[in-house]
Amino acid sequence: MAELVAKKEAVVRQDIAKNDALKVFGERGETYKCELISELEDGHITTYTQGEFTDLCRGPHLMTTAPIKAIKLTSVAGAYWRGHEDRKMLTRIYGITFPKKKMLDEYLVLMEEAKKRDHRKIGKEMQLFMFSETVGKGLPMWLPKGTALRLRLQEFLRRIQTRYDYQEVITPPIGNKLLYITSGHYAKYGKDSFQPIHTPEEGEEYFLKPMNCPHHCEIYKNSPRSYKDLPLRIAEFGTVCRYEQSGELHGLTRVRSFTQDDAHIFCRPDQVKDEFLRVMDIISIVFKSMNFENVEAQISLRDKVNREKYIGNDENWDKAEQSIIEACQEKGLSAKVEYGEAAFYGPKLDFMVKDAIGRRWQLGTIQVDYNLPERFELEYMGSDNQKHRPVMIHRAPFGSMERFVAVLIEHTAGKFPLWLTPDQVVILPISEKFNEYAEQVKMYLKVHDIRATVDDRNEKIGRKIRDNEMKRIPYMLIVGEKEAENGEVSVRKQGEGDQGTMKFEEFAKKVNEEVQSMINKW
Repeated sequence: MAELVAKKEAVVRQDIAKNDALKVFGERGETYKCELISELEDGHITTYTQGEFTDLCRGPHLMTTAPIKAIKLTSVAGAYWRGHEDRKMLTRIYGITFPKKKMLDEYLVLMEEAKKRDHRKIGKEMQLFMFSETVGKGLPMWLPKGTALRLRLQEFLRRIQTRYDYQEVITPPIGNKLLYITSGHYAKYGKDSFQPIHTPEEGEEYFLKPMNCPHHCEIYKNSPRSYKDLPLRIAEFGTVCRYEQSGELHGLTRVRSFTQDDAHIFCRPDQVKDEFLRVMDIISIVFKSMNFENVEAQISLRDKVNREKYIGNDENWDKAEQSIIEACQEKGLSAKVEYGEAAFYGPKLDFMVKDAIGRRWQLGTIQVDYNLPERFELEYMGSDNQKHRPVMIHRAPFGSMERFVAVLIEHTAGKFPLWLTPDQVVILPISEKFNEYAEQVKMYLKVHDIRATVDDRNEKIGRKIRDNEMKRIPYMLIVGEKEAENGEVSVRKQGEGDQGTMKFEEFAKKVNEEVQSMINKW
């Protein structure tokens, strides 16, 4: 690589016809590229040539190797061709380059910190979630502590949604193929779905639910609607399934089954901007409560040229895009505009957060949709006694529970806010003689809504402290003879060390006040 960089070789892009591409790479015996080319559309095939090497690639690439000044090969891994276990095993080489050595050094430091914060590693240490090859790849299972964390997040959002007049619903985990044909999802994502489920007697086809919005459209249609009934806000923590290639799966951030904190608002056209602003308020509360202080917004619009991948007419798209732009202006939100990033049924406002080490993650999203109400023929009776079409707003502040928890783990390094963490307190008896007193303290804390556990292992106190530091429990209470006699606990706080001795009733009050001060912020 260093030799090629020194040559300052140009990297030349070329559009190539499908038959020509097959001929060129076929003559070279490059069967893998020929297999990929055979599935591509003619007229959309590009190659890049650097020196004597020509590669099949969509790009983009650097114009030349000249800007490369620092190179690092990061890892080597085996990978089955196209992710299929019955295909040949290939070697995948990972590397990265920078225009300055200083930038490479900074990147390597960042990667080391990222390894420490890896949600897969921390999730295992804290016993939050697991995967099983027997259950299936990309299908996470939440362990008791992780389930408690997730349910607390859901309850947090429920409390906020209640203030904003949302009603919660539950829909089934599968849907008839016709449902997704109507919505347009089958045409767009049918290939990314799991194989259909066939009913032998009726001859129908069902799919594992890949999204919740078509089901919610049917709920809207269940009753006649008047303009006075709108907006109708329905929410669901709905689990969906999407087939991802095994090579693309990654912990909780890329899975085949995940739960969206989904909601759909059905409103009149004149209500769209106000409802959009209300959702922006909800997302702001969510991010602030999790200490995501560095948040960026992106307005995702249609591609200016390639519009065949979108459904609906230009008039509705223009109205939807304008409502998002106006809402951002009214909030004084500086949002970057990206063309070609809209959903196939409508434009959206995406929120990107920067975590504690500066990485960007896409989390919450709000979408304005004039098209699904049309496809499902949704109506309401207006004040003029005429039927009108509602507008649909899709929103998910977390995005998905799995991805949000993964990002939160890596942002906090597993040191969750006190109100959220699965275990708030661990009690460490110095010896087994004080186990009974430790249990007494635990029961008192539990009665006062504090999540506490006892580490009664027959280990030295230093070992217990080290082990529970790894579990990232905010408070450790050490109890021995003096504490038992005086009804006290010796307090250690995560990352701050010894906090002194106090009555356990006083400690319970302190914890509850600390939690309440956090809750009061939202």
